[in-house]
Amino acid sequence: MALHPIELSELKFNPFDKIGKEWYLITAGNLEHYNTMTASWGTMGIFWGKPVVNSFIRPQRYTLEFVEQNDFFTISFYGEEYRKALQYCGSHSGRDVDKAKECGLTPVALDSTVAFEEASLVLVCKKLYVYDLKPEEMIDKSIDQWYPEKDYHRCFFAEIVKAYQK
Repeated sequence: MALHPIELSELKFNPFDKIGKEWYLITAGNLEHYNTMTASWGTMGIFWGKPVVNSFIRPQRYTLEFVEQNDFFTISFYGEEYRKALQYCGSHSGRDVDKAKECGLTPVALDSTVAFEEASLVLVCKKLYVYDLKPEEMIDKSIDQWYPEKDYHRCFFAEIVKAYQK
């Protein structure tokens, strides 16, 4: 079954489960040159009067280059039958392997960026703002436990400009 557009107002899900338990893929680039990675951190809501996501990428991740170089990226969610694919995409680098091929994912061009045909939900995101987490600005110093290698996330605020689902 192919992905079809859906109005954002029709989306019904718990973002805590979608992001934190089900995970998602962040993908950027074009069909000839793209990368994807698994994420389980992020936020969704309204900011600057727009529906937004806030996606976090560590500096050593190959996907960071693609998100930085492109105006758009996708976040895509999958059924439980793709859990192993998401685990693989989160533990292997696109510098070394073709993750989509290894996981049986089919890349598709979608509104100036890339997603995967197997996704149950895809959000097309347009970058609005980028910032880096800074340890000196962490009020709760226990947060630093998540950064033993001091590889603080780069954060991307992005407008959700379109949604697709199966």
